[in-house]
Amino acid sequence: KKGEIDIIIGPRSALFTPFENIGLIIIDEEHENTYKSESMPKYHAREVAVELARLHGASVVLGSATPSMESYYKAINGEYGLFTLKERLAGGTLPTVYIEDLREEMKKGNRTIFSVRLQELIRDRLARGEQIMLFLNRRGYSGFISCRSCGHVMKCPHCDVSLSKHANGKLVCHYCGYEQPDVTNCPECGSKYILGFKAGTEKVEEGFRKLFGDVPILRMDRDTTKTKDSYEEILSQFMEEKAQVLIGTQMIVKGHDFPNVTLVGVLAADMSLHVSDFHGAERTFQLLTQAAGRAGRGSEPGEVVIQTYDPEHYAIVTAKEQDYESFYSQEIEYRKMMFYPPVWNLLVIWATSLQEERLEKATEKMANHLSVFIKEDELLAKEKIQIVGPTDAAISKINDVYRKVIYLKTKEYDTLVQIKDRMEWYIKDNKDFQNVSIQFDFNPVSGF
Repeated sequence: KKGEIDIIIGPRSALFTPFENIGLIIIDEEHENTYKSESMPKYHAREVAVELARLHGASVVLGSATPSMESYYKAINGEYGLFTLKERLAGGTLPTVYIEDLREEMKKGNRTIFSVRLQELIRDRLARGEQIMLFLNRRGYSGFISCRSCGHVMKCPHCDVSLSKHANGKLVCHYCGYEQPDVTNCPECGSKYILGFKAGTEKVEEGFRKLFGDVPILRMDRDTTKTKDSYEEILSQFMEEKAQVLIGTQMIVKGHDFPNVTLVGVLAADMSLHVSDFHGAERTFQLLTQAAGRAGRGSEPGEVVIQTYDPEHYAIVTAKEQDYESFYSQEIEYRKMMFYPPVWNLLVIWATSLQEERLEKATEKMANHLSVFIKEDELLAKEKIQIVGPTDAAISKINDVYRKVIYLKTKEYDTLVQIKDRMEWYIKDNKDFQNVSIQFDFNPVSGF
């Protein structure tokens, strides 16, 4: 505030530094969903940056190798300027990427976590003294059910998102509330190998040692990075080549530069693809592209193996080619068809309570009131507004607190703001909402 510093570097909260005269705001890796606050107020750093820049007459630079659908949509429609970098900054060629079909591996009798090609390439790198990164894509894991024989994923017939398995033995859609009993045989091919995918970094390390013996391995996941400096420690050990193999979750694929890494294995590309969240394909494309970008950053060319049960999916095919434009053109058609952001805007009303009956009654009343006042308001009645729910949240109960959601979709963001304001007035002194907590979230990035 005294003007003693000119530059601030920090997380999303750094935007609130009391600078008198902002000239430039740079948001690196702007596609990351951590830029959206999960607690109230649920602001998005990108939107705050754009508004701050408007107030100060400043510029905003959004940087990413895999831009968010929202930003690219605005760039294509002329709201943002678009600048593209077609070559790697430090030179070097993009890695060779292989897609391995895990259904075929199973037919060949390979029951290990590693495809035959990945095993061959690992042996080659171990012999040559080069480094290997094995990425276990666990982001957004919510227990989707798939067939190991044909790759069929149990999906909601109404929403085109995968069904999640609940403890009561039912498969549930977190968008419309559709549910069905769990399956023991694949409805597509009849195979009994239809089940949830469960794998952790420890299991990967165990499987690796069985196949390749006692090799120096580092593991990076939530368990191994609990202490303050452990993250830096693991990365510096790998940089100093004290281990030949680094196994980890998404934290290992973010922008790190290890010149001796010439092989990256993506062990479960489908983990983030078939989740009950419409961002699934976008997240998968981003993660696979980022993971592939870790290979061959030095003088030696790199190779990447992507293992999947869904090798034809456009998110995986376009990630192999590192072709963002092709991915975007296919994904935006899906968003248009399903009226999802960025084409339409989405408001999620979260309702929670310790009393299940009170919560059900309150959310039913809210949904009815929404329908009535939208029909009665002349301006709102003219707009296309979809109301979905109330339905159980992705996790319907946490610590004995019951959770329900209502979704509203419409083209104009301001319409959703108007609806939110009306709902706040309705809830304010209404006895039906006593002991019920209500939160509003615009265009959420996760947590369905």
